[in-house]
Amino acid sequence: MAEGYKSELGISGDFENISYSFPNDLGTISQENTFNNDINRPRILLVGFRRAGKSSIQKVAFHKMSANETLYLESTNKIIKSDISTSSFMQFQIWDFPGDFDWTQDQTTNESIFKHTGALIYVIDAQDEFGDTMSKLHTTVTKAFEINPKIVFEVFIHKVDGLSDEQKMDAQRDIQQQANEDLMESKLDGIINLSYHLTSIYDHSIFEAFSKVVQKLIPQLATLENLLDILISNSRMEKAYLVDVASKIYIASDTTYVDMQQYELCSDMIDVIIDVSCIYGTKDDSKESFTHDPETQSVIRLNNGNVLYLKEVNKYLALICLLREDKFDKHGLIDYNFQIFKKAITEVFEVGKADKFKGQKLKTQQTQTQGGKK
Repeated sequence: MAEGYKSELGISGDFENISYSFPNDLGTISQENTFNNDINRPRILLVGFRRAGKSSIQKVAFHKMSANETLYLESTNKIIKSDISTSSFMQFQIWDFPGDFDWTQDQTTNESIFKHTGALIYVIDAQDEFGDTMSKLHTTVTKAFEINPKIVFEVFIHKVDGLSDEQKMDAQRDIQQQANEDLMESKLDGIINLSYHLTSIYDHSIFEAFSKVVQKLIPQLATLENLLDILISNSRMEKAYLVDVASKIYIASDTTYVDMQQYELCSDMIDVIIDVSCIYGTKDDSKESFTHDPETQSVIRLNNGNVLYLKEVNKYLALICLLREDKFDKHGLIDYNFQIFKKAITEVFEVGKADKFKGQKLKTQQTQTQGGKK
């Protein structure tokens, strides 16, 4: 046991029962300019003015860059595409657009971009003037909606770390009011829905915001939430998160309220486990050591009477549960329920893969048929 663990929230506790097998290279997060399989993965577009923080967001969330290192990033002057494939559920691309990209220039280009886009994130610098960026937000959203009405629209009100709570609320209110007025003038209010998030790369808000975006792109989300609801109700848990270890994004949680401080603790727990594993190594230190280990687990007992319990679901996903210490006495019940949950998750994986394969096969057949008609 390692004594004296203290989270960023100032809650100390004991760290015990560590068994670790998550790989150092957590999935494939590559950065390319072109892809041969663009159509097969949903896209998340990062759009906004220069220096709004678009590149910093993806570097911190998906490329393990520290917030301070982003100060030295150069402005994006071309579309940068990053391939995110860290688990069976986390399969998408992020397209980072330069701030001066003109959506009114070429309709053909817009169609090729928006046709296979799953979500569009518009990033606004909360410490800057809103006038010009609101105009671009409206233009971007309306152009995208014309081509693909299924796109999820998200607004990240970014760099709020330098604002007081009152200033944050004022900024969100002003931006939301202006965006709604612009949509009303275009008679699109109630048709185009914008979701707003207060974000910063200096805390966990950017991970929580991205979690909510990614969840909207997961077709199996309702099934995952239902499984987590069943798990916590039968295991006397307070809360449960299914977390992608590579990015610390939670791809699902049970349907009870998500508390930001709880999520921060879960995120810190992953960091602690990875740090400890780097110091003490894993069971097998060979080159092939980073493979799935069903015994991976960790328990952190907090001094407020709660327990954080982590179990590995597969190579890249972990289940992190929060429960009262007095409800943590029946380890056998929790472990049995976890095995049932893990089996169900595996079945969801297999169904998702089968559906994806059928979809790709159908597209291939349609393409061949169209080619034959020609």
